[in-house]
Amino acid sequence: MESFAPQLPLAVALSGGADSTALLAACAGKWPGQVRAIHVHHGLQAAADDFERHCVVLCGALDVPLAVQRVDARHAPGESPENAARNARYEAISAAARASTAQPAIKSVALAQHADDQVETLLLALSRGAGLPGLASMPAQWERDGLAFHRPLLQVPGAELRTWLTAQGVAWIEDPTNADEQFTRNRIRAALLPALEKAFPQFRETFARSARHAAQAQELLAALASEDLQAAGSPPAIDRLQGLPHARQANLLRHWLRSAHGAAASAAQLEELLDQVSACTTRGHDIRIKVASGFVERQGERLAFRP
Repeated sequence: MESFAPQLPLAVALSGGADSTALLAACAGKWPGQVRAIHVHHGLQAAADDFERHCVVLCGALDVPLAVQRVDARHAPGESPENAARNARYEAISAAARASTAQPAIKSVALAQHADDQVETLLLALSRGAGLPGLASMPAQWERDGLAFHRPLLQVPGAELRTWLTAQGVAWIEDPTNADEQFTRNRIRAALLPALEKAFPQFRETFARSARHAAQAQELLAALASEDLQAAGSPPAIDRLQGLPHARQANLLRHWLRSAHGAAASAAQLEELLDQVSACTTRGHDIRIKVASGFVERQGERLAFRP
C-alpha cells in the first residue's frame, strides 16, 4: 500500500468482506475525503442483503460516500457462473464510477485481491493446463472502460489483512460461500495453501515472481502477434498465416480472436483450426471450426469469425 499512488478521487470496490473492508479503511485513512465506495449487490445468495447493510454502516463510520449497484448476475447457457458474476461486477463498477458526482471525475478503481488470491489463481490456471495468459494470473493494474483499475494488495497475505482490521477495531462480514468446498478455489484455500505454507514458507513471493515472468513473456508474445496480424491483415489472410511457423500462427490466431472478437479458443479448437489452415491449398477447401461461442470460417482468401 505504501507505493500505491492512484489518481484521485479513488473508488474502492467494497464487498463487505475482510479484504475489501481493509482496503477501504486504509484508503479512507490515507486520502480522507478523496475516496468513494462501490458495492455490487449480486442477489445470488441469501446473505446479499446483509453484505449491503454492513457496507452502509461501515461507510457511515468511515465517512465515505457509498454507491450500491444491483445487478443480474445469472449466467447464460454455456457461460460459467463465475464469468457471468465477474462481468456483471465490472460493468456495475464502471457504471457507478462514471455516474459519481465526484469532482474531478473518478478515474481510478481499487480492488482488494491479495497474495493468497494470486496464488489460488495461479494454481487454478495450472490445474486447467492454461497458457501464459492464465499463468500470468491477475495484473496489478490495467485499464477498462476508461478507468485505471488497481490491485494494491497483491503482495499482502490475507491473514495480515484480518490481523490489521482486528487491531483497528474494524468489523467485517464473512461470505458463507467461502467455506463451501464444492468450489475449487475454496478447496485450494483450505487444503493446498496450508501445505504450501509448511513446505515452502516463501511460496507467495516465489509464485508471484513466476506470475510476473509469465506476464512479461505474454507481453512479448502479444507484441509479436500484433505485428504479425498487421502484416496478415484483420481478418487474417490464409496465405500469410501459412507463411508463419506453427507457433506464430497459433499466437496470431489467439490474439486475433481475443482482440477482435473477445473469443478464446480451447487448445483442441486451436489445433483443429491450425490443421485446417495448413490443409487449405485449394480454392474449394472449406473451413468452419467451432470456437468459443461462434465459428471461424473461410471467406475467400481470409478467415472470419461469426458469433
